[in-house]
Amino acid sequence: MKKSIVALAALGLIVALHPAQAQNYPNRPITLVIPFAPGGSTSIVGRGVAEKMGELLGEKVVVDNRPGAGGTVGTKAVAKSDPDGYTLVLGYTGTLAIGPSLYKNVGYDPRKDFAPVGMIGNAPNSLVVHPSFPAKTVAELISYAKANPGKVNFGSAGAGTASHITGEYFARAAGIMLVHIPYKGTGPALTDLLGGHIPMAFAPIPASHTNVAAGKLRALAVTSATRSSLLPEVPTIAEAGLPGFDASLYYGLAAPAGTPRPIIDKLNKALRDALASEEVKRQLGNDGTDITPGTPEAYAEFIDKDEKKWAQLVKASGVEQE
Repeated sequence: MKKSIVALAALGLIVALHPAQAQNYPNRPITLVIPFAPGGSTSIVGRGVAEKMGELLGEKVVVDNRPGAGGTVGTKAVAKSDPDGYTLVLGYTGTLAIGPSLYKNVGYDPRKDFAPVGMIGNAPNSLVVHPSFPAKTVAELISYAKANPGKVNFGSAGAGTASHITGEYFARAAGIMLVHIPYKGTGPALTDLLGGHIPMAFAPIPASHTNVAAGKLRALAVTSATRSSLLPEVPTIAEAGLPGFDASLYYGLAAPAGTPRPIIDKLNKALRDALASEEVKRQLGNDGTDITPGTPEAYAEFIDKDEKKWAQLVKASGVEQE
């Protein structure tokens, strides 16, 4: 009986602490884990909201890049972190929708191990090539790859990332053979592409458009169903000859499951206010990200839907890994 009373008292204390915990939150810096190397779209998007959220919350939001295994290493680390609101993850299509289907033992469940904070936005991948590559259109690329089977490499942010699966999806849809070259993030992949070490890559527009605009890379297509406002002259892959092709990338913020709801609400408000600010809208807009803020519940529903979609693409691509 005494044990039951003590347990109930302890539970009551925990429940009572949650509002107080949220009221005093945050009282130290928050870590935002970006599970890829610096220079990629996740870093661009994550850093874009982190600084403004820090201003709004009154404490710094410190970005921590933790790359590895297609973004699943850093994502898993956050899933196992204390649910106190001081460790967040930049949620991404590659880690929350693709990784769980690609790897048999990814180490986290995108539906059960996270408390979604809110959606940030979305951006398509771009199919970019080095200026020296002979193909100037998607049709020419497909013809070239058919004439040179197994001799065309493409770079990605890593095995199992959205850019990798998008490349496999494209190759299957086009009936060609491409050789995948994985990197530890979009940044390193683009560095090698700019250096001419690989001929092509699938890279998020926030990471590629500056080099495309400067003429250092040539964009053949975007992977979304509609054209990008940042690259309006670049056709979609569907327009370029593969009807129905659609592979957009989505970003959001998530905390470990069990994070008190009052803290999630405070983070969601800071995120939405940050996304509504002129500086963040300008920064993300300039990088080709369409801002789509929403509630934690809306982001949870989206994660569920997005995982189901990409699980089918992973299975159809035949790239599941141990």
